[in-house]
Amino acid sequence: MSSNDSLGLEARGALVAVAGPTASGKTELAAELARRLGGEVVSADSRQVYRFMDVGTAKPSAELRAEIPHHMIDVVEPADEFDVAKWRDGARAAISQVQSKGAVSLICGGTGLYIQSLVEGLAPIPRADESVRDRLRRDEGERPGILHERLRSADPESATRIHPNDTLRLVRALEVLEVTGVPMSRLQDRQGQGGGFKALILELVMDREDLHRRIEARSEAIVAAGLLDELAELRRRYPPDAKAFSAIGYREAGMCLDAQLPVSELAAAVAQATRQYAKRQLTWLRGRATTEKVDHSDVDSAVRFAQRFLDRVANGQGIG
Repeated sequence: MSSNDSLGLEARGALVAVAGPTASGKTELAAELARRLGGEVVSADSRQVYRFMDVGTAKPSAELRAEIPHHMIDVVEPADEFDVAKWRDGARAAISQVQSKGAVSLICGGTGLYIQSLVEGLAPIPRADESVRDRLRRDEGERPGILHERLRSADPESATRIHPNDTLRLVRALEVLEVTGVPMSRLQDRQGQGGGFKALILELVMDREDLHRRIEARSEAIVAAGLLDELAELRRRYPPDAKAFSAIGYREAGMCLDAQLPVSELAAAVAQATRQYAKRQLTWLRGRATTEKVDHSDVDSAVRFAQRFLDRVANGQGIG
């Protein structure tokens, strides 16, 4: 019997999100919250949605997923188009399913835009313009690095979030700027369609040096577990330029398979890219009004924050 059995349906429909930099222990904390509060987990990880991409995405183990239901994992093929709007729709359906059981919805992941889409809504970002995209891709092909240089000048906030080698996101950011005249970062700050969930965001914090050690250990572990073999097999089954393969870890592994990076340097390259990503995750978390900071190992405090939030929602007191 969980400690949450006395809460009304209104509180059970609220969201508790476990966020923080990669490798900070989000999966483990979300699982413990699920055990203590009577909840199920909805993954907010832009890489874990892809089937067969297991080694490099740090998905929850099969044992954990058998114990605690996890949603929005293994929902699309690596070659499928997938974006925040599709994730939002799938997550809303999963939350409805969790709520129908009278359970607590626990959002867990480091993709801040996914969490934002539930709480604040989707930004009013236009559809793709293929002619603009084609021109931007040609520019990058002719002058590698030019897209990040342009974005850094026109929208420095977005440029800090996007890796210089992430051509897909660079093209999208510059495309949006050209079509709308408004920087992507400003559009993403606006409230849009589909938000409205009451939510508490638990931000996991840890010492920077400890986080970097964990990132290095994870990077070495996924390489040792067969990251290169996994990507090689995926490339045999799907187009090598599939969007999913631009994810951290797979991008660097692809450079090894294409003889652009020595295998001996793979773990270090993955760790470096992951550290940069963790910094962007922390930037997103900064200033979120409904965030409670909690030490990554302090489960009791996390449970206390979550329980207090759910109690307040159940009593109609809002989320302050």
